[in-house]
Amino acid sequence: MKAYPMTIAGVQRALPLCPLNKDLQIGAFVIFGDPELTTACAKALLARAPAYDYLITAEAKGIPLVHEMARLAGNQKYFLARKSPKLYMTGVLKVTVHSITTEKVQTLYLDTADAELMRGKRILIVDDVISTGESLHAIEELVRQAGGNICGRMAILAEGDATTRDDLIYLEKLPLFNAKGEPIN
Repeated sequence: MKAYPMTIAGVQRALPLCPLNKDLQIGAFVIFGDPELTTACAKALLARAPAYDYLITAEAKGIPLVHEMARLAGNQKYFLARKSPKLYMTGVLKVTVHSITTEKVQTLYLDTADAELMRGKRILIVDDVISTGESLHAIEELVRQAGGNICGRMAILAEGDATTRDDLIYLEKLPLFNAKGEPIN
């Protein structure tokens, strides 16, 4: 399997290339099980973060990052947009999303108890990789439904169209790749 070498927040990694279709591949970026990279990225993002009251991310790949950011910032509470409602939830807000890394349409859920805490607060959206922005848009909609004020959008990597967004703070650009594994942007 081909891999793309990158230095992210001072840490070197090789991202395996995974086909999306016969013409396009993406670099697989996974921070699960990589505390060195997770901590380095969390520190780098916090250094660039706007003032905020709470962090939010989508389940599941953003969880280690948002957890480490919250820990480094003084063990702050953070929120998760879940992929399914849980028994402990007092009620849910929900929105549907279709991400390029997921085969089917998903629904994201936010506990109404969390939504109450978000009302009128500055909410910083955090993710590992933003590409098409579909997952980001879904989280934005949940924050709006909760009455929160989006104060920023952050990611470790921006890919594809996300690299040209002026409302996104990210650490590195991740190119897309052709069928041969060559960067195309």
